[in-house]
Amino acid sequence: GCADSFPSFFAFMLFQKNNFLKAASHENGISRRLFLGYAAALYSIPTIGQTANIKHRMKFASNPFSLGVASGDSNSTSTVLWTRLAPEPLDPNGGMPNLAVPVKWRVSTDDNMKNIVASGQQLATPQLGHSVHVTVGQLKPDNWYWYQFSVNGEESVVGRTRTMPKKFASPEQMSFAFASCQSLEQGYFTAYDSMAQDELDLVFHLGDYIYEYTAGNQGTIRKHHGKEIESLSDYRVRHAQYKMDPLLQKMHARCPWFVTWDDHELDNNCADDISEQKNVKPVDFLIRRAAAYQAYYENMPLRRTSIPSGPSMQLYRKGSFGQLAEFTVLDGRQYRSNQPNNDVRSPINEAALNPGSTMLGREQRNWLKQSLIQSRGTWNIIAQQVMMGMVGTSNNKNSMNYSMDQWPGYTHERMDLLRFMEDRKISNPVVLTGDIHSNWANELRTDDRKMETPTVAAEFVGTSIASGGDGQDRIKNQDKLISDNPFIKFHNRQRGYVKCTLTQKTWTTDYMVADKVTTPDGKITKRTSLVLENGSSTIQQA
Repeated sequence: GCADSFPSFFAFMLFQKNNFLKAASHENGISRRLFLGYAAALYSIPTIGQTANIKHRMKFASNPFSLGVASGDSNSTSTVLWTRLAPEPLDPNGGMPNLAVPVKWRVSTDDNMKNIVASGQQLATPQLGHSVHVTVGQLKPDNWYWYQFSVNGEESVVGRTRTMPKKFASPEQMSFAFASCQSLEQGYFTAYDSMAQDELDLVFHLGDYIYEYTAGNQGTIRKHHGKEIESLSDYRVRHAQYKMDPLLQKMHARCPWFVTWDDHELDNNCADDISEQKNVKPVDFLIRRAAAYQAYYENMPLRRTSIPSGPSMQLYRKGSFGQLAEFTVLDGRQYRSNQPNNDVRSPINEAALNPGSTMLGREQRNWLKQSLIQSRGTWNIIAQQVMMGMVGTSNNKNSMNYSMDQWPGYTHERMDLLRFMEDRKISNPVVLTGDIHSNWANELRTDDRKMETPTVAAEFVGTSIASGGDGQDRIKNQDKLISDNPFIKFHNRQRGYVKCTLTQKTWTTDYMVADKVTTPDGKITKRTSLVLENGSSTIQQA
C-alpha cells in the first residue's frame, strides 16, 4: 500500500482485541495461525516512492543524523546502508513530522567521497520511524567502500563498509569480532573503542543490544529513560538512547555488522509468545512483540527480507567469506518452546530431554542442517545466542544443575544437532555465543557429560560489552567449576569482546577484556589467545 494509507497495525490490534479474544475462545486460546492470519491481512510496508505526503524542504533544528550510520548483511556484490533521521532522538517520533522525507545516499571507493560509484535517493517514512535501509548492489567483490547520507544540505558522517569475497574465492584471511549484552545502565561501551582500532572485516552482534527494563533497574552509570518498554514509541526511544552512544556509532561506521537478537530486545527470558511474567496473555505479548520487532528493524542494517510482518520477523540467515568461512546467524527466541522446569536451574531430567522441546523450531533447524551440508566453507560459523556447552553446577543432591534458558534446557535438540554435525562430517563447526556476561571456550560433544566421546565442535562464548559492571578475572570456585566440567578450556568474567582471525590452516580467538567499564577510562588488553587447527575441534593455547 501507499505510505499515506498505511494501516496502523498497533492501533488496530488494540482496537480489535475483543475480536481476538472472541476468536481465540473458539480455538481454545490464541493460536499462532489465528494471530498471524490477522497480522498478515493488516500489515504491509509502504512501497518506497509511492507516497503523496513528501516533505522536500525541511529545516532541522539539530543534527538529523544524531543516531549515526551503519552497514550490514554484506554479500559479494551488495551491502545494506542504514541511517535514521532523528533531530530529537529521545522524542518518540525522533522530532520528525508525520511526513516522508527524501534522503540522498552515495557510495565511493575513497574516504574523501570523490570517486562515487553508486548514488540515489530513498524516502524516510514515518511508518518506518524515518529509518533508511538502502540495498546497494552491483559492487565489486572483496572491496572496501565509503558511504554518506545527506538531507537538505545536512550530511552524515562518512561510514566504511565492504563486500565479501566471491563464493568460490579462497581468501587468505578474515578477521571479525563478536559482541553482546550492552546495558548502558551498567557500564560504558569501552570495548567498541578498542574494536574500532582492529582492522576487522565484519562484526557479529549476538543479542541484548538494548535492555527493556524500567529506568534504574540495572544501575545508574547512565540511566534508561522511562518505564519498562512495551509500546512502539517506547522501543524506538530506547533504541535511540543506545544508538546515541558515540563509541557504538564509531564501530557501526567501521565495517558491516550481522545482527541477531536475544531476549532483552523484547523481554527477558521470553520464549516465542510466552512472557517471563506469568500473568501476560499470549495475545498481549504478541502485540508487544510486534512493537519490539518493528523498532528492531528500524534501527538495524537489515535487508528488506527482514521487514517484520506484525509479530513475525525473518532473522535467521546465512553468509560467507568466500570459501574460507560460511556462517549461519540463528534466532533462538522467536520459535522456541517454553523453558522446562519453570526455567529454574535443574538436572537434565525428562523435561529437559523432551523430544518435542525446541529452541530453533522445525523450519529453522532443518534450514540450519541443510546450510551446513551445502557449505563449502573451511570454517562453519554458527552465530547464536545462548551457551551450548553443558555447564553444570553441583547441587545438594550430589547431582548437577543446568540452565534451562540455555541449550541444556533443550538437550534433545542440542544432541541431535551435534550428532548431525558428527555424522555428516561438517567441516570445522565453530559456535559463537553471547548472553552470559562471561568468557568461555568449550569443546562440544554430543553429550558433554561423556568426556570419553569425541569432540565435535568448538564454542567460543563472549562476555558482555557492559552488562554486569566491571566483572572479575577469576571466580572463587573456578577450579571446581572446571573440574566438574572438564570440556571448559577457558573461563573469565571481565567485560569486553572477542576477536577471531581465520586462515585456511588456523582459527585464532583473542579474548579482549576491560579492566573496568563503570568509568569511561577503562583499558582493553588481550587476556588470552586460543587456537583451532583445520580438521580438529581441540582448543589449544596460542
